[in-house]
Order: sequence, then structure tokens, then C-alpha cells
Amino acid sequence: MSQVAAEGHMTPYSFETSGRNRKTLVALVVVWALIIIAVLTIDASLWLAGLIGLCTLPAAYDLIVGRRSGVALDTDGLRWFAGKRTGEITWDKISHMRLDTRLDFSVRASAVLVSGRKVRLPLEATPQADTFEEVLKERDIKVERHHFSLLG
Repeated sequence: MSQVAAEGHMTPYSFETSGRNRKTLVALVVVWALIIIAVLTIDASLWLAGLIGLCTLPAAYDLIVGRRSGVALDTDGLRWFAGKRTGEITWDKISHMRLDTRLDFSVRASAVLVSGRKVRLPLEATPQADTFEEVLKERDIKVERHHFSLLG
């Protein structure tokens, strides 16, 4: 447990985002346009185009619904939410935070508990990795970075 958290002098931090954002909209438009272009110009298989299109449905749902997600740090511990999923861990149960950069360059955040068990934060609830690492270190919370790990 960090000294700052133990002494109760931690400045609260929160991050919140919505599935209804420009990045999601642009990504969907680009993918759907590429699917349509592939079908019309190179005679791509309709079932394959449809299968690829199905993979975009979660992003389309987030865009339409505007599902909120985020994370908060305070003197008590770490809390997160993503849609209906929520979680909370007190600082005395957390050994350190682990940030794993995946092969697709996304970063997964995990709270590594004193018991050794890892609790993953939802990807959509996690702030940008550099910002999150800085916020954690400012609060004297140990952070481990692992780049391009397959199993992290």
C-alpha cells in the first residue's frame, strides 16, 4: 500500500468517457466504407463482408447508446465502471498496478493484489496509459509497465 494512500492525503482523480465520441464514429464510417468498397470494386464475398460488419456492432451500440465508463482513485481505493459492470478495490489489497501494452498497441491495466491475483480494469474505462501511469506514480502507487506481452 502506498504511503500517500495510507496517510489519507491522496488527491482524488477521476476519468470518464462515453462510447458516443468522434473516434468511434470515424472508425465505424471508415470500416463500413471499406467494406462497401471491397464488395463493389473487388467483388468481395458478401458473407465475409457481413461477418466483418458484425464485428462493428458493439462499437455501433456504444455510439448509439452513449455508454459511460471510467475510473476513480481516492483515499479509499480504486473504482471503475463500464456500462453495468463496476468494481472496487481498497489500496490495502493492491500490491501494484500493471500496464500491459498489447500487440494492437492498446494498454490493459490490472490491479495486482497482495495475494498475487490480477484484476483487470475494463479497457474502455482506462485512461490513456501515460496519463494513468503518471497519476498513479504521483500518488506513490507502484506501476509496472510491460510492453507487447501476449499473456499479461
